[in-house]
Amino acid sequence: MVLRRGVYANSAAFTRSSTAGKHAFYVAAVMLHTAGTASHTSAALLHGLDLLGRKPGETVTLTRTRPSRGSRSSRNNVKIHTARLPPDHVTKLFGRPVTTPARTVVDIARASAFMNGVVTADSALHARKTTREDLASVLAYCQDWPGAAGAARVLDFCDHRSESVLESCARVVFHKYGLPPPDLQVEIFGKDGFIGRADFCWPQYRTVSEADGLMKYEKTPSLATDQLERDQLFREASWKAVHFTWHQLFNETDRVIAWHRTAFARATPE
Repeated sequence: MVLRRGVYANSAAFTRSSTAGKHAFYVAAVMLHTAGTASHTSAALLHGLDLLGRKPGETVTLTRTRPSRGSRSSRNNVKIHTARLPPDHVTKLFGRPVTTPARTVVDIARASAFMNGVVTADSALHARKTTREDLASVLAYCQDWPGAAGAARVLDFCDHRSESVLESCARVVFHKYGLPPPDLQVEIFGKDGFIGRADFCWPQYRTVSEADGLMKYEKTPSLATDQLERDQLFREASWKAVHFTWHQLFNETDRVIAWHRTAFARATPE
């Protein structure tokens, strides 16, 4: 198969590859003719970090330490940034130079919207690909660069306990609409013992909330019945349970926020 003009890959090997592996083919093809270090969304894909929105696919993002013609362009499916790259900000994956997870998170947080940055930062921390200390170190190095203030907001907000893109996005939406910060992945108990672990929990309002990705129920239909039974146990233990989907969070946001506020209003704060 054709990767770029004059660059080919074995179709079977490409098809068998993971998402990261497939992108690595395109990175390798670009680096045959263009010097640089895979960075931003390309680095995130190679590290297996979550990204919000459309994945880069064939588009490769590189960082160079010196300006070049077409810098930051999108021509020929290559985006090029110019920035300093100290040795401890670079690693190797698939035999190619790639920014470290910490540098990758900070780069995306500097260059993207707040929610995008939180998604990738949460993912990196949850997968233990980086630490808060590493992120802080990279941010300190980049503190005078464009977007550094936005990256600092992301690093203050990110949380290793967030387990999915939807959960990360929900936390940002809750924050934007002024809901109190929830606890994450909280185990709830009733009079007969353990009931379940909630994605989000506001103990002061006896309210739990669940981000329901469609794949969860498509892969295991019995989970829907289990969820109904668990919600009944929550109610019996005087907890209110709120559920929302990806579609509802982004297309019926006011309703989702109203459901939470209604649940809070029905409780007597502790």
